[in-house]
Amino acid sequence: MTAPGTPTTRHPVNSDMSSSTPETLVLAMERIRDPALRPIADRVGEGRRLDAADARILYATNDLIGLGTMADFANRRRNGDRVYFSANQHINPTNVCILRNTCTFCSFARMPKEDGHYTRSLEEVYHEAAQAVGSPTREFHIVGGLHPKLRLSYYTDMIRGLKQRHPNVHIKALTAVEIAHLARIEKVSVRETLEALKESGLTSLPGGGAEVFSTAVRATIAERKLTGQEWINVHREAHALGIPSNCTMLYGHIETADDRIEHLTMLRDLQDETGGFLTYIPLAYHTENNELGEQLGRVGTATTGYEDMKNIAIGRLFLDSIPHVKTHWPMVTPFMSQIALSFGCDDVEGTVIYERVYHEAGAVTEMGMAYEGLVALIRDAGKAPIERNSLYQELRSDFSALDLPHGGDTRPSRAMMPVVHAA
Repeated sequence: MTAPGTPTTRHPVNSDMSSSTPETLVLAMERIRDPALRPIADRVGEGRRLDAADARILYATNDLIGLGTMADFANRRRNGDRVYFSANQHINPTNVCILRNTCTFCSFARMPKEDGHYTRSLEEVYHEAAQAVGSPTREFHIVGGLHPKLRLSYYTDMIRGLKQRHPNVHIKALTAVEIAHLARIEKVSVRETLEALKESGLTSLPGGGAEVFSTAVRATIAERKLTGQEWINVHREAHALGIPSNCTMLYGHIETADDRIEHLTMLRDLQDETGGFLTYIPLAYHTENNELGEQLGRVGTATTGYEDMKNIAIGRLFLDSIPHVKTHWPMVTPFMSQIALSFGCDDVEGTVIYERVYHEAGAVTEMGMAYEGLVALIRDAGKAPIERNSLYQELRSDFSALDLPHGGDTRPSRAMMPVVHAA
């Protein structure tokens, strides 16, 4: 019911989207209960850009339904009912990292002689990647630690070997932090490092390593990591070379709303300059097995669904020039990811196969999701699933031949679980 005296305004928007989008899209103002949101809703309805003051109101509101209504409208205006996913496989070549003792939020990294450390040979990487043979996998997602001895040639040889063995699989590899680390080891520029990776077959960059750009926050949770501006500079160089990338923000630790807004503004500014970001992924902080969780007295807790939906929605509303917003189901659960599809999200993390980084931090989701289960998750949310590659080129939209489970089977088969070799 609409509150007494509240005007009911519905903003029509003409759309030239596919058949999954109605010809006229309306923003249902009657669903927005917080009066502070109404002027912002007017700007959203008119397609006008939001500023930092608007973002502060969005973070402060308790009207989650109103916020989600605006974000859903903004997403439908751009993407209709389409929801993208990839058949991808995560590969983590090493967990050895020189930042092990200074990135206090990380549960994945190990020192070179610490229990649980590992570094894969190229043949071990190829053996793990062989699971893509006969599967729908179309993307390798490759990230790891900052190993003090692995040279750039290890990664270029890896990428070439993967491309030779899997020529139809895109390779999304190495965060900005890893690339800057390799440039330091090789004593060459970031640009030269990126050029070598591109020549070997790199398709795009993941968005990891951004965390939160605030200097004060990074001094606490990632003291020796790239600064926010340095992270931006790596992605600027990548975009200049024709290498698109993703972008992220880690939320739910010690950052403030203003820290988040500063971070989002820096992402939006670079996107305005280069147009190189493909998707934005808000990443939920997990507290298990890391120093920060212990310091905060939060071991065993996680971000709430309320926080997760709010960060998805605000990302969609503020980052108006980034085409896609992704929900990362291994971090927030498939159930919350399904809800996120009505809060401004149009992309779901893929099949993954075997996810290590967030599970080391206490994620309780499965290590991968079956292809059919992922399609069912999207379809059961009333959306139109679209399989894509790393560049958001459509690969498949007709899934009528699949035997889809109701609700989505998120369990990977045991055959999908690779053996981890320590070295």
